[in-house]
Amino acid sequence: MTGKKSPWGSGGGNDAPTSSGDAPETTPPPAAPGAEGPRNPWLPPQSGDGPKDSGRRGPNIEDIFRNRKGGGNGGGGGRGPNIPRLPQRPDGKSWAPVVIGLVVLAWLGTSMVHLIAPQEKGVVTTFGSYSRTLDSGTAVTLPWPIQTVKVEDVTSIRRESIPEGDGEKLMLTADQNLVDLTYLVRWNIKDLKLYMFQLADPDQTVREVAEAAMRQSIAEVNLNDVMGSGRAQIEQNVRERMQRVLDAYRSGVVIQGVDIKKTDPPAKVVDAFKEVLAAQQDAQSEINRAQAWAQQLTARAGGEATAFDKVYEQYKLAPEVTRRRMYYETMERVLSQTDKVILESPNTQAYLPLPEMKRSQKPQEGGQ
Repeated sequence: MTGKKSPWGSGGGNDAPTSSGDAPETTPPPAAPGAEGPRNPWLPPQSGDGPKDSGRRGPNIEDIFRNRKGGGNGGGGGRGPNIPRLPQRPDGKSWAPVVIGLVVLAWLGTSMVHLIAPQEKGVVTTFGSYSRTLDSGTAVTLPWPIQTVKVEDVTSIRRESIPEGDGEKLMLTADQNLVDLTYLVRWNIKDLKLYMFQLADPDQTVREVAEAAMRQSIAEVNLNDVMGSGRAQIEQNVRERMQRVLDAYRSGVVIQGVDIKKTDPPAKVVDAFKEVLAAQQDAQSEINRAQAWAQQLTARAGGEATAFDKVYEQYKLAPEVTRRRMYYETMERVLSQTDKVILESPNTQAYLPLPEMKRSQKPQEGGQ
């Protein structure tokens, strides 16, 4: 009986066929190519028609990558992605060193050379710590990340509008009234080092200090001063208070001015407030009218007093004549405004009908 054939090809030893009985052991003839059984899947295929290499070996890493790139010995492997290559220089060398050098030069130029405008200043930090302050012009520092430069505009005036947008900012006055205030704070940077390193958020600090100073100043004056002629003094007080607080904080900020833009009553009581203002204006008009009338009376009394002094001087010179003259002038002024005269003198008519006498005199004058 013939033994089973090895699936891995011919070999010697125990894989040779045997026969039952006493038949002599014989060596089988060589098999034709491709007729020796299943092929080992882990072995590379053979090329050509020559005899097989009895020492076949498994593919190594170089063979696998060579086949994936499409450059294997048989030329039948799969093709991988085509990676573009930089063109070569005329001398045959690669452009890669030149490109890398240009990138390094650009990095050094942008991180070491700094152009600072006339209205700006720069702060140099070395590994995050303050190093020095740069004035306007061209400056050179160590490259990033060793040193970094932060540039700020220190000349231009910055503006903070409080409140932002159309919001309402109510404040209490000294006479327990509420007023809606809108104001503008103008400031700039005095010391860039303090501005950048002393406070966490300098802009927000300026807003908070401005609101605190404004509330304190409004609480010291009445509503009429806030909405009237007291604005200039309030603005001056707020600016001085803000500067004192910011200097105590070492903020590096200088306040240029405070401008009150709007002073209105709260929106919920604006109608009642208008009525109060109208009543106050009417009262002020009446007061002004009374004061004008009082001034007229005072001026008239002064004139009469001056005239009396002049008459008194004449009276001291001739008392009897002055007395008689004053009597006649007074009687003339009084009798010119009446149409009846009653006399208490003897030998005269007690009643003089002056209107009838005037009417009787008119026809006579007409007849003449």
